[in-house]
Amino acid sequence: MNEDFTSLRQMHAVLVRHFIEGRKQAEIAEAMNLSTSKVNRIIAQARRSGMVKISIETPFQRLMEIEQKLAATGLVREAIVSPTVSDNDGTRLAQVGQAAAAHLAETLRDGDILGISGGKAVAAVVDALSVERAIDVQVVPLTGGVQGKFHTDVNNLASRMAERLGGRSLQLHAPLFAERADQREMLMNLGAVKEVMDLGRRATVCLVGIGSITTPGSSYFDLHPLSAPDRAMLPGMGVMAEFLGHLVHDRGQVAHFALNQRLVALRPDEIRRCGRVIAVAAGEDKVGPVRSVLRGGYVSVLVTDEDTATTILATNGDSA
Repeated sequence: MNEDFTSLRQMHAVLVRHFIEGRKQAEIAEAMNLSTSKVNRIIAQARRSGMVKISIETPFQRLMEIEQKLAATGLVREAIVSPTVSDNDGTRLAQVGQAAAAHLAETLRDGDILGISGGKAVAAVVDALSVERAIDVQVVPLTGGVQGKFHTDVNNLASRMAERLGGRSLQLHAPLFAERADQREMLMNLGAVKEVMDLGRRATVCLVGIGSITTPGSSYFDLHPLSAPDRAMLPGMGVMAEFLGHLVHDRGQVAHFALNQRLVALRPDEIRRCGRVIAVAAGEDKVGPVRSVLRGGYVSVLVTDEDTATTILATNGDSA
């Protein structure tokens, strides 16, 4: 089929709701943030393409079985798995970003507060995001920022996200790392910073990346230039992942590491209160980090690709 993964997945969702669940087109439109005419066109297109017969035929049954297996582990409430179309990390992340963008477009509602982290995965979602109508949301950074790379500048990501959604964004004018722990406390209590952080704590939806710390191109080293000895020390401490700027152990708890005490960011446990925390990650180097963050119970929806999901399932019982 020439249609891309996102369009086919949307078509599948419409067909299931209409023909299996018996919903009216207007109900489907409301549930998926689509116009009624768009739903009608999707159903008509599906009929022409041969997807509607006595039963619904879809090329995504295997992916949905993987999604169900991930949910059955109890580590995550829901999973969205895109096909692995390439071994290239950039191509793979773009595909997963597209799937996460489609999920956001379908599930965001007027009045939502969308908290976001920085990172390449969140940047991929922003790049792929497109909505049929403006959604009145507030986009708020959950961390301070790091200047120098587009994906570490969370304020820029928040601004672009809000522009694509048709909503508004707040800016957090603070670095991700303070010079000292006491300076961090001072920054967190500044009126403008506290206002953004308090709004982040009330987020109804959070979109976050999961960073690795054990490869040369790891996300964490984009955030802080650790010395070579400090880098080498992290795996021996059981550190496996970066989440909201925090170093996280393989079992999911936040590490007792000095840099964590200097972070101008919400703690991972603070976003557990969010109604829906969507984590986006893909690639072989993200298997361990994703598994670790899921074990911490911080994430409710995981968006990843088939190869990453399959490896997570195969290694779920491992301790490292």
